[in-house]
Amino acid sequence: LPLQFDDKIHAINAFPLDMCKFDIILDVFPDELPGIPPVHEVEFNIELIPGAKPISKAPYRMAPIELKELKDQLQELLERGFIRPSVSPWGAPVLFVKKKDGSMRLCIDYRELNKITIRNRYPLPRIDDLFDQLQ
Repeated sequence: LPLQFDDKIHAINAFPLDMCKFDIILDVFPDELPGIPPVHEVEFNIELIPGAKPISKAPYRMAPIELKELKDQLQELLERGFIRPSVSPWGAPVLFVKKKDGSMRLCIDYRELNKITIRNRYPLPRIDDLFDQLQ
C-alpha cells in the first residue's frame, strides 16, 4: 500500500475494510517517545578496517537560526535521555535538512566513518528464489 510520509501519515490507499486495521495499529504508537527504552544486554560493534584511527571532523558552519535550533534540539534529546555528554575521540558533524512543513531535521554526517567501516555481507535473497520456496 503506498503511504505518504512526513512526520505523520497523510494518506493511506486501502480498501475501506482495511482502514479499521490501520486505526487500531496507529493507536498503539505514541505521537512522541518519552525516552529511550531500558538498556538490554545486546552488544553492537562497528568493525573498522585494520589500522583505522578515530575520526573527528570539524563542525559545519551554521546560520544563527540553525545554531539556536541545534541548541534546542540537543537540549530536548539530552532531557529525554536519547543522548548524553561524551568525551569520545570520534566525532561527526551535524547539519539540518528542511522538512516539508518548514521545520528542521537534525542529521549526522557519518560519511567519513562509513569510509573506514567493514561492510556486513548479508545479501538480500533473490525474489524469484523466494517465490520458488512458496510453491
